[in-house]
Order: sequence, then C-alpha cells, then structure tokens
Amino acid sequence: MSASGQHAPPMRRGGSVIPPWVKQGGRAILTPLIQLAIALHLTPNAITVIGLATTILAATLVAFDVLLVGAAILAFGSLLDAVDGGLARAQGSSTPFGAFFDSTLDRSGEAIVFIGVGAWLLSTQPEPLLPMLALMVAMGGSLLVSYTHARAQGIGLSADVGLAPRTERLILVIVGVALAGFGWTIGLLGVLVILAALTVATVVQRIYHVWRLSQTPASTSKES
Repeated sequence: MSASGQHAPPMRRGGSVIPPWVKQGGRAILTPLIQLAIALHLTPNAITVIGLATTILAATLVAFDVLLVGAAILAFGSLLDAVDGGLARAQGSSTPFGAFFDSTLDRSGEAIVFIGVGAWLLSTQPEPLLPMLALMVAMGGSLLVSYTHARAQGIGLSADVGLAPRTERLILVIVGVALAGFGWTIGLLGVLVILAALTVATVVQRIYHVWRLSQTPASTSKES
C-alpha cells in the first residue's frame, strides 16, 4: 500500500471499485497491529521485509493449489503492507529510503502474487491461454499504474486517481483466489479479466489527469 511516507495518502479521485466500508474495516485492524509491532520493537523496514516474505509464502501456496490458505495469508500480508507506514508515522521515523524501500518491495510482492496465480493456472487449467493473457495484461497494467504515479511525482505532479490503485487490486486478487479455493474457478478467471480492464483504464485515467495538470499555468511555469 506504499504508506511509508510521512503523510497519509490523499483521497483519490476517479472512483473506486472497493466500497469505503471495506477500507475502513481494514484501517480499524491496523491499530492493534501497529501497537504489537511497537511492543516487539520492530522497525518499519523490518515490517516491510516480513510483509514481502508473507506474500512469497502466500504466492507459493497458491501456485501449489493451496488456495484458501494462500488467500488468507495474502490478506494478512496485505495488512502488514500498511502497518509499516503507520508504524513509521507513530514512531516519527519516516525516511525517504523507507518510502523507496516499501514501494520497491510492494511492486515485487505484487509481481510475485501474479506469478503464483499464473503457475496455478498453468498447472490446473486445461486451456490456460486466455486466462494467462488476462493475467499478463493485469500484471503489466498494474506495474504501469504504479509507474505512472511515481513518474508523475517525479515531475512534481500528482496522479492519485483511478479505478484500480494497489489496495483495490490486492483485494480483488484475494477475493478471486478465495473463490477458486471454494471451487468457483470462474470467479478467479473473471477477476483477472476485470483487473486487466481496470488497470488499463486506470493508466489511461492517470495519463489524462497528468496531461490536464501539466496544462495549468502553475505546472507549466514549474516545468520551465
């Protein structure tokens, strides 16, 4: 969730596929986890590494068809992904490297999850071609969504818009894997198609949003 910066992320414009009450429920769980991390004297970077290790474990279980356990562990790893930023703010220990480290491992973890799902598709589906194409589009789109955000920040603009930022993508993947674990494989396949469409749409939204911002007098003078 890339929350290692000093400030909470701004409210995103452009809609969201996840209801607000789902996000609020997740935030309510974070407080005791942050307090536990403080009691254990864990640093934000340590939490980031633990979160990646948890994601790797979850992706491995998914790849070997242990879907429900994999989905549960992935959900826990996603919570840890938000704990590092909250812990950094609570301790007043936010650093530029921490934000960079968190974002880098976030992207790595997301790619690993897609690889785990792809391995499951190849080993279980009689005709994996179309699902794999949807997965590859979703994976490429997810990385481009993150890149457009980072690149916009690099030129002094904001790209916090779009239907499928990282939190939404993770929740959809967890739901899809859980549905497949309950025997509804079409649910996961549908999620991959939805993710492919949403990530491409989000990239287009962010490109258009940054273009509009770049046309304002303030942005033009800043770039010059």
